Amino acid sequence: MPTLNWIGKDKVVNHHLDVPFYTLEHKYGFRAEDEADTSETHSGNMIIHGDNLVALKALLPEYEGRVNCIYIDPPYNTGEEKWVYNDNVNDPHIKKWLGEVVGKEGEDLSRHDKWLCMMYPRLALLQRLLHPQGAIFISIDDNEYTNLKAICDEIFGKNCFVAKVTWQNNYSIRNDALGIPYDTDNILIYSKEPNWSPFKLERTDEMNARYVNYDNDVVSYKVTPIHAPGANTHKSMVYAIQHPLTGALMYPPKGRHWKDGQDNLIKELENWVPYKKEIIDDKVIRQDICGSDVEDDVFALMLKEPLELSAELFIKRYANKPWPKYFFLANGEGSIQSKTYLDITKGKVVSTLWKYEDVGTNVEATAELKEIFDNAKKFDTPKPTRLIERILEIATNDNSIILDCFAGSGTTAHAVLLANKKKHSHRKFILVELMDYADTTTAYRVKKAITGYKATMKHEEEIYNKKLTVKNLTKAETFLKEAEAVIEKEQENYAEISKPKLQDNCIKVIASRVSDGFVKGLGGCFDYYELGKPLFKEDNNLNEEVGEDKIRNYIYYTETKQPLTRMRENGSYLLDTLNGTSYYFYYEKDRLTNLSLEDLSIVTEKAEQYIIYADTCTIDEQTRANLKIIFKKIPRDIRRF
Repeated sequence: MPTLNWIGKDKVVNHHLDVPFYTLEHKYGFRAEDEADTSETHSGNMIIHGDNLVALKALLPEYEGRVNCIYIDPPYNTGEEKWVYNDNVNDPHIKKWLGEVVGKEGEDLSRHDKWLCMMYPRLALLQRLLHPQGAIFISIDDNEYTNLKAICDEIFGKNCFVAKVTWQNNYSIRNDALGIPYDTDNILIYSKEPNWSPFKLERTDEMNARYVNYDNDVVSYKVTPIHAPGANTHKSMVYAIQHPLTGALMYPPKGRHWKDGQDNLIKELENWVPYKKEIIDDKVIRQDICGSDVEDDVFALMLKEPLELSAELFIKRYANKPWPKYFFLANGEGSIQSKTYLDITKGKVVSTLWKYEDVGTNVEATAELKEIFDNAKKFDTPKPTRLIERILEIATNDNSIILDCFAGSGTTAHAVLLANKKKHSHRKFILVELMDYADTTTAYRVKKAITGYKATMKHEEEIYNKKLTVKNLTKAETFLKEAEAVIEKEQENYAEISKPKLQDNCIKVIASRVSDGFVKGLGGCFDYYELGKPLFKEDNNLNEEVGEDKIRNYIYYTETKQPLTRMRENGSYLLDTLNGTSYYFYYEKDRLTNLSLEDLSIVTEKAEQYIIYADTCTIDEQTRANLKIIFKKIPRDIRRF
């Protein structure tokens, strides 16, 4: 498989393995029911301030393979530096990191080299955090799309590429724009494992409007023909059906055949009147439909009773609603059709084109921020909550964990809270933000979303609506003139009126009024963290200042790749038992520990095998083997990840 090469790649491809393991230091908790209580919420919702490379590494012990959905909106590398992310990767944090990792070569990197050096190790860690059935969504424009696709193919695997979504992020192009202006953005989607499939979207009113109910049936249905293409290859399924009311012989259209076999079809027809199989002289008609020679002895489905009696039975059944699954159009005189019942559990298949009216625009996102902040940091390309809600709808369930390590203004957390409120779900968010506004902007927005905030409310209503049908399609120009007249008449009564638009097969004019109001809080809570101390000192010894609990968590993770969830009993050195192996961390901060035969009393749980960490061991190798004990020395045998 072709791979992308750039200056500095050899220094960063495996750099995520060398990133020091840091702990997370809890600063405060925030909860809707008691803002004064800043103790840890243990909710699973996290906002972390710090370098996302280090933060992602710190998340591994608890979250490797557990994050169901990742959304990131990294710097687009446009070559401009107007906003707080410093879009061409000249941020001081990144420049310092490049100098340390890449070395003097980093001074000669192009902005594309720098961007790739920055992204590669972060994506490598994100891939490890992703759940086996999870997916990552990455917003990017055309500046780095090709490069991003190449490194994602390398990190996630080409067979894990899901799709490139085109998001219509703008609904209005300036007439004075130069060249061919962009009104779309890209979202690149990869999965952890091949063959990932998104959930379907909720059904829309427009989809449901395609279903009818002519006979007061229990469920609405779509009128579906009972014939299909391929008459020439299904010649035995081309035959006559006698109409029970008119007596006419019905055939499938030319080139098509009846979808059902005769036994099944006659069973359905007898819900109306009795039928029988009968050979009739219609070979010429069937040959014309099939376009080739046909057999002589293909049965037709004919009325069993005389037409007069069949018609009488039919009229009586037609008046008794609801009708059977196979029914006749045109007051019973038309062709036979089938009911395809509405299944509300079958949603809408998500496509690669996401329209602005469905998921919002950058302008909408900016308006959302203005509602919450008086003096917010300037974000040139914020993402609307509706866009992230779409991602959550197709990639998460009620208990999913969602990660965003380029958190910016906190849109992802806001969208998670909205989804939880609407669906009564328990999705969890983890945000990471490098910049100093992590608390004053990112966390502040999440707090406001939780508690509610005063805002200028926009109330929309339709002031013109005319449905377009086949019959009145010629009146479209008249409808547009009517819509323009309504706009002119009502423009002083509304703060904003849209131009006539085609929506849901209707010509509509949408108007809005503005008022001051209060946006009700969504509820919830989160914990705010800073990056804490490294687990290891520069001399590779344990940094005991981080606390024993965090050391225990790390050791269990390195051994099992699982988070340590078992509560520690008083004085116990047991971490947990997994797959027949018990793990012990025989550690005391103020003294060295020695694993001797007398000290085996620390083993409190019978297992098939024991892995025991201690400072020293005086049990000989053969005895350890007999007792099924593996000894590991503190701290040199602790694996570095």
